[in-house]
Amino acid sequence: MLSPTTRLIANATLPTLPPMTESERTASYVATADEVGRVLLLFSGGLDTSVMCKWIQDEYEAEVVALTINLGQPGEDYDVVKQKALDLGAIAAEVIDAREEFARDFVTPSILANGTYGLGYPLFTALGRPLIAKLAVEAARRHGCDTIAHGCTGKGNDQVRIDGTVATLAPELKIIAPVRQWQMGREEEIAYAREHGIPIKGGAEQTPYSIDDNLWGRSSEGRWIEDLDHAPDDDVFQLVTPPERAPDEAQVVEIGFEAGVPASLDGEKLELVELLDRATEIGCRHGIGIVDHIEDRIVGLKVRDIYEVPAATIILNAHAELERLVSTIHQNQFKASLDRQWAYLVYAGLWWEPLRENIDAYMLSANERVTGTIGIKCFKGTARVVTRSSPNAVYDAALATFDTSGGLFSQNASPGFIELWTLQSRMAHRLRQSQGDKPG
Repeated sequence: MLSPTTRLIANATLPTLPPMTESERTASYVATADEVGRVLLLFSGGLDTSVMCKWIQDEYEAEVVALTINLGQPGEDYDVVKQKALDLGAIAAEVIDAREEFARDFVTPSILANGTYGLGYPLFTALGRPLIAKLAVEAARRHGCDTIAHGCTGKGNDQVRIDGTVATLAPELKIIAPVRQWQMGREEEIAYAREHGIPIKGGAEQTPYSIDDNLWGRSSEGRWIEDLDHAPDDDVFQLVTPPERAPDEAQVVEIGFEAGVPASLDGEKLELVELLDRATEIGCRHGIGIVDHIEDRIVGLKVRDIYEVPAATIILNAHAELERLVSTIHQNQFKASLDRQWAYLVYAGLWWEPLRENIDAYMLSANERVTGTIGIKCFKGTARVVTRSSPNAVYDAALATFDTSGGLFSQNASPGFIELWTLQSRMAHRLRQSQGDKPG
């Protein structure tokens, strides 16, 4: 049964928004109604963008060009998506396969930086958005568009990533984000779609979650996920097998790296997109990569997201372990701080920030010797490092044993080292004791 609000919307057209005046403009790149003539719409074929395609034509009396970008979303029929846009009135529809560019120019730098935000989120959406926006700018210029439209809400990070990219790369283009303007909830959007004969992918009853995915991961929002007391329902996991239903036999997968970049899986050389697909398949089968995450968004909200990140979990674990093996203690401690800074910049939508490029230059240098193979044991939701090998390992098995014989490490030197290493701490402790542990 429809809610009262939904029934109202189902029986009435959305009210026309008054044209925004120059004095009401909230940002220089936000389009006023009289500036919109032809719109490049980032079109996924889902509920939001399908409703937007119709709404923009009616609200702005504008032409719509639909752009769909393939970043490795599983199970997508792009011919169907393209035809849907045309059926909804788009004057043109284009699909771009950007998987290789995404893997090479966005996922690879993230692997080198062990890219994880908030101890759990491997940045897959954050990595995809600047590429999507860059491709939108290029398509808008090809098709003679004056405006780019996207389906981001006013509560998320993606609006920052897309708006910021467009404003950086194409200051001549304007932006509209209808979901920020119309303030419809999901029920109201479904009612609007029904009223205007807009087909809903999967059917309204089959789409309870807001989904975003690419070859590096998948996120789910909505429904019960906002309820912190609610344990995950199984129907949210459409990618990863729940661990309790994963195979009873473990599988060890060996990831080979060359200068920090994944180059082989189980000894077979692979291009990165195929390697990520294979790692995803293995991880999904063994229940790897489910993350139930409380996240601090840059817009000030604290939110809960459910992530399914099988490939990222396996590969980031392997890369970090190999990096520790071939680097000194000083390199490892210093790089960890840069990893966090890099992840924050990307999460915060600052892909084009020069500091990120500066850090990338260090990441390339730091990964020059990160070559070798790491074995990851996958079993019922866990991905555990079990084997390590590298020609550049800062490791000597002979020195690591409890053998008391000589070699590079002189055990007789240890007492002198301990005396010097603890000197200041011992002096400070005695001083505090002599003063009765009183401050000042």
